[in-house]
Amino acid sequence: METPPTNAPPRHVAIIMDGNGRWAEARGMPRTVGHREGAAAVRRTVEAAMELGIEYLTLFGFSSENWKRPETEISDLMALLARYLRSEIADMHKHNVRFRVVGERSAFSPEIIGLIDEGESLTRDNNRLNLTVALNYGGRSEITAAARRAAAEVASGRLETEDITEERFSGWLSTAGMPDPDLIIRTSGEQRISNFLLWQSAYSEFVFLDILWPDFSKANLVTAITEFGRRERRYGASRG
Repeated sequence: METPPTNAPPRHVAIIMDGNGRWAEARGMPRTVGHREGAAAVRRTVEAAMELGIEYLTLFGFSSENWKRPETEISDLMALLARYLRSEIADMHKHNVRFRVVGERSAFSPEIIGLIDEGESLTRDNNRLNLTVALNYGGRSEITAAARRAAAEVASGRLETEDITEERFSGWLSTAGMPDPDLIIRTSGEQRISNFLLWQSAYSEFVFLDILWPDFSKANLVTAITEFGRRERRYGASRG
């Protein structure tokens, strides 16, 4: 007999989208096809999140380590990203989705930076779903940047070291203003965090799914949320 869910539904779901290349290789196709199918899975997931009433959805789209991939694959990924931004932003706005990007965007082409800026500006006031895509993102570099900002505040005399609280430090991260993720999902069967939301995931629940990202569906999202509902979240406190 299954244990019924006990937690409230997650307010913020984050997903490490893994397995595009393996999906394509298993079918004898170029990795580009896997990335394209992965983009279709993003669309399905955004729609499912809206239907399920999730407030915040954060997707790990491209890590700072992904630049180490072959140049041809990087080129294909950048072309796919530009196409995705051009085709999806207007639809997001139509459905009252707020779009934002976290990560170091200066490494991208002026075209992609412009599309990101345009999407963020257009959807800034939308509130049905807050969709965040992590691009050229790394958790360690994000924390390092926040530490530099804290050091600069102290060096300038605007802040005392004892004033650096967890809450203030969180405000210097790229996710400032967002709640920490309640649930982090990783596809492909791999069980690691891969430098994703290191600070923010301190008390997140993790669900690892043995499915490659292009096959991800609303049913898989529901499965992860159901598992989340069975967990006992104690945030470091002892069991009662």
